[in-house]
Amino acid sequence: MSSPPPELPENLLDRRTASRAWNGVQVDLTEFTCAGRVLHQMPHGPETRLGVIVEEVGRGRCEPRLNANTPCAVDYKPRHMHFAPAGMELWGYSADVRFVKDVSLSFDMPALCERLEIPSGTALLDVPRLRFTDDRVWTLAKLLGDAVEDADPGAQLYGDSLIAAMAARLLEPPRTSDKAAAGLSPQQLRDAISFLDSQLPARVALSTLAALAGLSQSHYSRAFKVSTGVAPYQWQLQARIERAKALLVGTSSSLEDVAEATGFADAVHFGRTFRKLTGATPAAWRVDRLT
Repeated sequence: MSSPPPELPENLLDRRTASRAWNGVQVDLTEFTCAGRVLHQMPHGPETRLGVIVEEVGRGRCEPRLNANTPCAVDYKPRHMHFAPAGMELWGYSADVRFVKDVSLSFDMPALCERLEIPSGTALLDVPRLRFTDDRVWTLAKLLGDAVEDADPGAQLYGDSLIAAMAARLLEPPRTSDKAAAGLSPQQLRDAISFLDSQLPARVALSTLAALAGLSQSHYSRAFKVSTGVAPYQWQLQARIERAKALLVGTSSSLEDVAEATGFADAVHFGRTFRKLTGATPAAWRVDRLT
């Protein structure tokens, strides 16, 4: 017998959460609907957490607190975030908010550093940060939230790349050298293209590609883009569109069949993506090439 859902705090009318994991990081996209003053304890446990407010509507503002009854000592800033080391309790408060969209990342910090080959000796491991801002991290978190419910196979590489970029931004020491970033070696690039081609249109993890080249994920992402001009997930998407083009002109397959063969959820999703990358719908593109 299933247990009833947990009771919502006072004035919190509804809470909807969608979740997904990339690179061992749990990403929760949560939408809160509220009516007045809300005070609630945030989930906490043995993992490190990064919370990002991507949308807030109402006269009040969201406020992270170290203690339920003690206001946050840091002034409000747009696009604010909070960081909580493993096991630390935090509360969320607002005097009058109506709708909030939040992206929360939960992860084992040492395991993440080891997985992405990032040195873990950083003060970020143990120090809470409330209402801090970083436009790059905020944008990456919003993109992750937008991708949580994306069933497209390319979302795997996309999310892996976003996590690697975010971890590098937060944890890696800043690079002081003016030396231009190096690309992949010719052999590494051939291996990458050959592997991606062989796997189309299936999901591919960034960790798999990085392991083929013997590089960390963040280094690999940068090197791949230097060599090809696009990120790995963008190359994979373009390759799927090229395969779709071949099917459109080389077979009489329906748009639904072409969509399925190239890993799209349906013909609508396929058509939208195809038009975004080519400027024409699949049907119009096919007619233009065959007449």
